[in-house]
Amino acid sequence: MSDIKFIAQNRLTQIKDFLTANKMVITIPFDPDSTKFPTRKELPDIPGAPKGAAWVWGVDDNVGRLNLLTPTRVKAASYEIKTGEIVPLNLPLNVPEVPAFHREPFKHDIKILAENIAYDDLYRLNTQSGTQWDGFRHFAHIPSGTFYNGTRGTDIVGPNANHKCSVHHLAEHGIAGRGVLLDYRGYAHKKGIVYDPYDYYPISFEELYLCGKDQGIDIRPQAQGGDIKIGDILFIRSGFVEAYHSKIPEERNKLAVRPHTLGLEDGQRWAGLAQEEKMLDWLHDSYFAAVSGDAPGFEAWPTHQEYYLHEYLLALWGCPIGEMLDLEKLSQKCKEQKRWTFFVTSASNNMPGGISTHVNGIAIF
Repeated sequence: MSDIKFIAQNRLTQIKDFLTANKMVITIPFDPDSTKFPTRKELPDIPGAPKGAAWVWGVDDNVGRLNLLTPTRVKAASYEIKTGEIVPLNLPLNVPEVPAFHREPFKHDIKILAENIAYDDLYRLNTQSGTQWDGFRHFAHIPSGTFYNGTRGTDIVGPNANHKCSVHHLAEHGIAGRGVLLDYRGYAHKKGIVYDPYDYYPISFEELYLCGKDQGIDIRPQAQGGDIKIGDILFIRSGFVEAYHSKIPEERNKLAVRPHTLGLEDGQRWAGLAQEEKMLDWLHDSYFAAVSGDAPGFEAWPTHQEYYLHEYLLALWGCPIGEMLDLEKLSQKCKEQKRWTFFVTSASNNMPGGISTHVNGIAIF
């Protein structure tokens, strides 16, 4: 019934869309060049998929919302380059020195090939110990046990493991587009809002909206009269990197190894986006190509709801999540230039079968 309703609503708007040069998606697979997409509440049911899934780019799709980074949108985003100034978005590989969620710390050795003539690097690392993109194999929709586009644990490990939704697909597609920074930490300092990024603190949609308003950005999607464009790449500065550098090593390392388990009793506690209906609607309906932040979990941790934003973004919608990006210089540059949009590129790791990847990102103004 929902499919019939979806098609009927589309037909009613076809004439209007033609007159206004809009291109509304009509059927699955969605056309990424479309200019109008359904809201979360308008999503059609997909046979075999969990309720609320947006597996809409085809049965063999492996890149999710990166499909929105079409040549037309990337070219349009390039006009954000005005001064040519480059701002790297990556923490050093050995930061944090003690990673959150009990992940292995980065180790670096130098291999001597020929004394005083030639040397190599040897890295041992967990790609999610620092600045990272969560790929679609990282976090499942818990009630159904499925990852994006029907991927299962047996696709990831075991005798039948394959490359379905492997992180290398992100590298082969490429990530480049218009970035949008919401500097919530800067807004909080300005408004006297006090919180510790190393503790649970949910940033609500309303707070983000006011933050955007303070920056001169209407964070609603363009379809609702706002400034967010289809295919934008979202950056949220919640203050983790600032707090990391403000704490002495002993304190931050002790906090990093707090007990970790899923649920309210989780000792890992971090500031991030709130799990709420308004946030889900905004994250979906904005049609971001990817979302990211400087916090270890992107969302407030632990969740106080029966779901994680990770389940929706990664498993249900196919939207990569960036975590622990270094947004300190980016926020300063945005403030200096009085603009919060820029061109951004990310060269992710090409690792067939991989789960996650370094961001290797830069913003260009």
